[in-house]
Amino acid sequence: MDSTQLITLLSYTIPSIITGAVASYLFDAHFKDQQNTRRWLLEKENKPAILPLRLQAYERMILFTERINPSQLLVRVQPISTDKIDYQNYLIAQIEQEFEHNLTQQIYISAKCWSIILTAKNATIQMIRLGAQDEKTTDANNLRAYILSNLLDKSTPSNTAIAFIKGEVSELW
Repeated sequence: MDSTQLITLLSYTIPSIITGAVASYLFDAHFKDQQNTRRWLLEKENKPAILPLRLQAYERMILFTERINPSQLLVRVQPISTDKIDYQNYLIAQIEQEFEHNLTQQIYISAKCWSIILTAKNATIQMIRLGAQDEKTTDANNLRAYILSNLLDKSTPSNTAIAFIKGEVSELW
């Protein structure tokens, strides 16, 4: 094959390859745009149906965090005996029961919000355990007093979670 035939072959081949690549790129971009448009329309259609469910989930999570707030929990859940360990276990069981009741709500709220709610739950349980381990607490009533006195100085984990939930709900509008 001489050089003129090679140049002729390349002069036909290179533009064909370039045209094919550009066409492939444009088709790919067009299909991606169509897919994004379909996804946007589907989200737009479903948003009115999903918004009430999301708001209900946020409401339930606010209720959960209020119910595990130590100041509310200690008033609502009376000691079953004078033993502080029994009361500690009873309080933790109440928190876990509330949590399991609301476990499915995580599909409607953001992952960050769910993480903060989990942190509030675990911090509240930790607060109860630390109170039971303290040497000053000798019985269930002392445990209640210890936990409540520790809340006077600082914000509860529940209050922090509630503030975050309210902020996230305000972004929905």
